[in-house]
Amino acid sequence: MSLQTVFEFTLPMGYVDPEGNLHKKGQMRLATAMDEIVPLSDPRVQANEAYIVIILLSRVITRLGTLNQMNTGVIENLFAADLAYLQEFYQRINEQGRPVLPVTCPHCQTEFEVDISDLAGE
Repeated sequence: MSLQTVFEFTLPMGYVDPEGNLHKKGQMRLATAMDEIVPLSDPRVQANEAYIVIILLSRVITRLGTLNQMNTGVIENLFAADLAYLQEFYQRINEQGRPVLPVTCPHCQTEFEVDISDLAGE
């Protein structure tokens, strides 16, 4: 059995780059200890703790649409819904090792898991 370290996702809204191109599909890798430690010494995080999310996501997102390099500028310009989605996605894959959400059918009470990587759809 091999460990999955990279996960596909689809943003609910999508990132619009400066040329007006929409980027929705991407990849996020599992975070390392260094990914979570390095941002703590960044002056932007020391000035505003909330900025840690921006730096952390820019380190673990490996691709977004045709963009193969992430930076804080891209993450800063995401729509709030996409930022919230990515934060949840990050938590799921790093805490559970997979992007699933346990759910219960409201009609029959059957419990099952839903893969949140493509909940946003196309």
